[in-house]
Amino acid sequence: MIRVRLLLAAVLISGCASLAISSAPKKKANPVQSPQSKAANDAFWSALHGGRYEDTPQVKELLQQAYLADPFDAITTAHLGFLHIWRLAERARLAEPKASITDDMILSERYFAEAVEMTQDPRFIGFLAGAELANGSIHKDQKVLRQGFFRMKEAVEKYPEFNLFSRGYSGSQFPVESDFFKNGLADMWANIDFCFDGKIDRQDPDYGPLMSKITTVGPKRVCWNGWIAPHNHEGFALNLGDMLTKAGQTRAARRMYENARLSPTYEQWPYKQVLEQRLQQLDENVQVFRKPLDEQPKDRRLMFGSAFSCGGCHEGHFEG
Repeated sequence: MIRVRLLLAAVLISGCASLAISSAPKKKANPVQSPQSKAANDAFWSALHGGRYEDTPQVKELLQQAYLADPFDAITTAHLGFLHIWRLAERARLAEPKASITDDMILSERYFAEAVEMTQDPRFIGFLAGAELANGSIHKDQKVLRQGFFRMKEAVEKYPEFNLFSRGYSGSQFPVESDFFKNGLADMWANIDFCFDGKIDRQDPDYGPLMSKITTVGPKRVCWNGWIAPHNHEGFALNLGDMLTKAGQTRAARRMYENARLSPTYEQWPYKQVLEQRLQQLDENVQVFRKPLDEQPKDRRLMFGSAFSCGGCHEGHFEG
């Protein structure tokens, strides 16, 4: 009888704990940004747009201070998440990247989880899913991998123009014969279809007739250059050109690379020379891009895993 009572007590305590946890209030975003937070976020954009990866420790400190002063500032929270992604994604800039840099992705997941809780912004959902997929892969954690997979599926459904790129971009790192790479390439094509409301020729993807669709407003603004990503058009073309090259589809890759030149700001793009070299080295790069990342020359890596993994789209200043 005593054992039964103890068991019942344990169940009640457990139930109370579950109820207390599940009923805890969610964090709500503060709609007013403090001067401290604004200054920290301005520093973040200045470093990212300026390509100053070396400034990430100082920017991290500013954002962290602002976050601790107001942990309900969703924008500061999200920028902390992105800063940690940037630190890991462009580690090729470092002379000797340390193993501990993978902890940046753990922190990124933490901050994007909070940003999602406060806003439900589908862009943040996509970044959170990407962080979960990365952490699941790094730590060989199937539960986290599956969480990331289904969360990314949700993110794509909510905002395909933005999150198909996020999902497809990460697929470029996998072996060309893998389903991960093939699905990533399919996502990039689907991204274009959603942006233009129709299918583009996969063999000759000419953007020429589509340039009249450029916009800086509405959901499709993310398909083009804008203040957040001043060279999004060029970076997208570079990445898809890289993926098509890796797939051995050199005719389509050439056209996709050439599409970058159609941007009104192509001449100001910091990575213009990278793309011009891609065109010269196109046939050779089929095999170069198929090598493991650490065997690819630093100056001839796929965009994903390069020193401009983020900067390819975000570095520069918007001239709208």
